[in-house]
Amino acid sequence: MKLFDIFKKKNGEDTAGESRGASDIMALEMYSGMRVVVETPEGQMLFIAKLEDLRGNKARLRQYSDADTNQDMDIHQETEHMYVKLRGYNDRERKAVLIEGIITPGEKHIWEMDELKVIRVENEHAFFRLSTDLDAALTTVENEEDRHPCKLLNISVGGAAVGAERLFYKGDRFMLRVKLLEDRPTSIMYCEVLRVIEKKDSWFEYGCQFIDLTEADQEQIARNISVVQRKKREGK
Repeated sequence: MKLFDIFKKKNGEDTAGESRGASDIMALEMYSGMRVVVETPEGQMLFIAKLEDLRGNKARLRQYSDADTNQDMDIHQETEHMYVKLRGYNDRERKAVLIEGIITPGEKHIWEMDELKVIRVENEHAFFRLSTDLDAALTTVENEEDRHPCKLLNISVGGAAVGAERLFYKGDRFMLRVKLLEDRPTSIMYCEVLRVIEKKDSWFEYGCQFIDLTEADQEQIARNISVVQRKKREGK
């Protein structure tokens, strides 16, 4: 092989590597502003945060604090740095995104993140869901008086699983009303049915996506999920 060919091949490899690196950075930057669940490598939820200020393979996490209690979710601030997984939901792609990296505590509720890497992108139901099994109610869009009891089986920032005797079809929409916490107001979510599973005894389970939520609505759901998870962890 000629010396020129060796350098030509090496330069080609470098160019390809640079292209892949630029592509990876662009893939990360599209997730700026996404809400994420921060987990240990074993899958234990730590807190919910907003992914901000993406720059290369670095970013900042703004942790949602439990503002309505005197106990902030700073339980891991004693650690200098920690390897974590982020599970986020990308509204544009309607996909769950798994990102890995190292976080270091900064100022209150701020974590600096380094060595970010997108591990995989999956269907939306792969996003972290909190099991609940709470009594709830749903009403049809056409008639708010047409109310039916249901069970909130689990919930995430992007959607929920609901069980009910009332039959809906894929693409149907309804209003879901549920009290996630006794000391909080009732949450009302506009839902679209993505999946229908028929169970025995005229019981149906629905995989639903939240739609038309405001920024404030999404943040409140994230905070409520975070509080419920903390109380479960503390055995309350």
